[in-house]
Amino acid sequence: MDQEAVGCIVLLVIITLMSVIQNAFFASKVEQESKSYTGKTFQRAGPSAFERVFTANQNCRDAYPTFLAVLWCAGLLCSQAAAAFAGLMYLFVRQKYFVGYMGERTQSTPGYIFGKRVILFLFLMSVAGVLNYYLDLFFGSDFQIYIKTITNTISPLLLIP
Repeated sequence: MDQEAVGCIVLLVIITLMSVIQNAFFASKVEQESKSYTGKTFQRAGPSAFERVFTANQNCRDAYPTFLAVLWCAGLLCSQAAAAFAGLMYLFVRQKYFVGYMGERTQSTPGYIFGKRVILFLFLMSVAGVLNYYLDLFFGSDFQIYIKTITNTISPLLLIP
């Protein structure tokens, strides 16, 4: 693969690999909690601590395909740097959600809400990239530079709670 093509996706690949490691960490927490309760292998029924860890892991797994889809669409169609930054923020809030859910469910709410905001930002980036493609295709108007500037400027606003 040539260096230029790799340069266009390397940040997205890094964020994807980090998310895979995070998923493995979440799964190990479920297994660890299950073993500490039963002393055996994985079982679904258990105490409330196990139920919280299992449910938090399941919720994170449910949102994972959506995250990957909008991360890659936003990165390829709009701005790789802004999408990677938003993806990194999503991984942090997903960790906050998971840890918060292991405590009290109300502690997970800020991570959940913030995660939805990051997904929305990535979705809007993807839509802007698709619109730019069709504007360029049909009208010859390429707004890619403007869109990258706007998304790179707005992405740090994701840090505001």
